[in-house]
Amino acid sequence: MLIRVISLGAGVQSSTMALMAAAGEITPMPDCAIFADTGWEPAAVYKHLDWLETVLPFPVRRVSNGDIRTGILERRNTTGGRFAAIPWHTTNPDGSAGMGRRQCSSEYKLTPIMREIRSLLGVDRRASIAAGTVEVWLGISLDEAHRMRDARQAYMVNRYPLIEAGMTRRECLRWLTDHEFPTPAKSACVGCPYHSDDYWREMRDTRPMEWADAVAMDTALRQDKARGINAEEFMHRSRVPLHLADLSTWSERGQPDLFGNECEGMCGV
Repeated sequence: MLIRVISLGAGVQSSTMALMAAAGEITPMPDCAIFADTGWEPAAVYKHLDWLETVLPFPVRRVSNGDIRTGILERRNTTGGRFAAIPWHTTNPDGSAGMGRRQCSSEYKLTPIMREIRSLLGVDRRASIAAGTVEVWLGISLDEAHRMRDARQAYMVNRYPLIEAGMTRRECLRWLTDHEFPTPAKSACVGCPYHSDDYWREMRDTRPMEWADAVAMDTALRQDKARGINAEEFMHRSRVPLHLADLSTWSERGQPDLFGNECEGMCGV
């Protein structure tokens, strides 16, 4: 038995991949797509996912390993540990800069996806699965080829259809436009510490409720510090409170924009 599964983040690349499969431009047709919900995606992502479910010819399965926002507030991760799964930017007592350990992709994305795959196969977590039983399609484009990895589990094989097609993220956007499909929002948690200043500024200026939520959560990091953590934690890479971070553009700072406005591609799947 071989099953083909799309790891669907509902962002630009994975949406393009799923829609290309639906159009027969990537073959064979996958058995399903799996969306791992952290509980803290922007509202636009959930709206786009709702739309995808109406147009894709294969089922979209939503799975979860808990609400990451609740985990942040309660100072715990999915395994019951007191350390957050998110790699916050930190300032140590001696003034040096650091960053927390990144576990969020593994805990809130990979774990529920693998659990759902076992459910699809009808086996529990202890059962042995034959090598190569599951082909997982990952929405990594040509400009992110450095993110390609072999699957950790022998029963899984990672496939990268966008790289096979030689498509960059810009070409994904062009494909969506050419087919008159909506442009997805960036799929990432509202308070992800990997957001670019462009992203934070767009949130502040156009999504005030999500900006207010991020600011409140950022403040909570320092109001109720986890036991055993002496460092100050911040969402923004400048290691200042989010509402005080300098989000001015390169031109406003009198400098050329060398990096453009592309997604940084830091999300795990």
